Amino acid sequence: MTASQISLMTMLPDLDLTQRRQLVLRAVIEEHISTGQPVGSKTLTVRRGFEASASTLRNELAWLESVGLLGHPHTSAGRVPTELGYRFYAGELLSERIAAEPMVLDLNEATQEVDDALRATTEALSQVTRLLAIASAPSVATIDVRHIEVLTLQPQVVMVLVITGSGAVAKRVFAFEGPVDPGLAEWAREYLNETLTRGSLTERSVRARLASDEIDQRERGFLNAIAPVFHDIFDSSADRLFVGGASRLMSELRAQDQHELNELASVLEERAVMLDQLRGALRGDQVTVRIGEEHMAPALRPVAMVTAGYGLPHRVLGAISVIGPVRMDYAHAIVAVRGAAAALSSYVEDVYED
Repeated sequence: MTASQISLMTMLPDLDLTQRRQLVLRAVIEEHISTGQPVGSKTLTVRRGFEASASTLRNELAWLESVGLLGHPHTSAGRVPTELGYRFYAGELLSERIAAEPMVLDLNEATQEVDDALRATTEALSQVTRLLAIASAPSVATIDVRHIEVLTLQPQVVMVLVITGSGAVAKRVFAFEGPVDPGLAEWAREYLNETLTRGSLTERSVRARLASDEIDQRERGFLNAIAPVFHDIFDSSADRLFVGGASRLMSELRAQDQHELNELASVLEERAVMLDQLRGALRGDQVTVRIGEEHMAPALRPVAMVTAGYGLPHRVLGAISVIGPVRMDYAHAIVAVRGAAAALSSYVEDVYED
């Protein structure tokens, strides 16, 4: 049983979703995604090849409507999916682990420029899906350290200050269980300035120099304790957002309520909100889908969002997503987002692990 089914069972404890009802539900959703029209028993027979009688299919459609998976427009005999129906359908697609189609991206000109790679990826993803594409940037790939201070504030308290060539400053105060040898702190200051202020550094190169075999265990232990200050420098720029295809999304939503459209446009301008949405959807390298009321930001409730994380094998660095109407092609979106995330992961692994 998939997570979506478990969620559905919780909301509808008496649900008897037989295999035929699942097939009917899926057929209605996919037909409605394709045509935008309500789907009736005749369509299921003619276009979807169901061999059951029209009366049997009408009964199944009525049952799916009774449990909230389908809706029934007053002016039509057909049904349309509800948010709950879309949620169940998307959950089924995620559980099937549809293979990602490798996204063809020419990132050769983006060497060492992660921003360029993100711009190219969001534009390509938007073109492929005809939806809005958004990517959150990872922390900077390299830093240029200019100066490091290691100061003993109290016998058991040490402050470390790191200044980069771009003017960024990271400061951390570390409390130790026992008094810190002032000579050890002074040695760390000299060692770090000698080894980390000579050109650009990646996270991997910083880790290597902090764990060098040329220093003894006591010194390595101290450097390991103050290492988080360097993570702060790399993480300090992880607040950039890249957006592609906004005009496409607005075109898709043009027929909807003008107030909702205006609210959505406002949210897209609030980058902090969008970053929170991306971070909140991250589950390692898994694809997540949020539909309607599942969004934390009320203005995003008219839309659906398909998101995946990208990064290194041991660490997620950012997320890439498509945003579109609730009536989006979820199968295509899931495959495309998964492929884009895989392409970005391959790219950043080459950059970050150099």
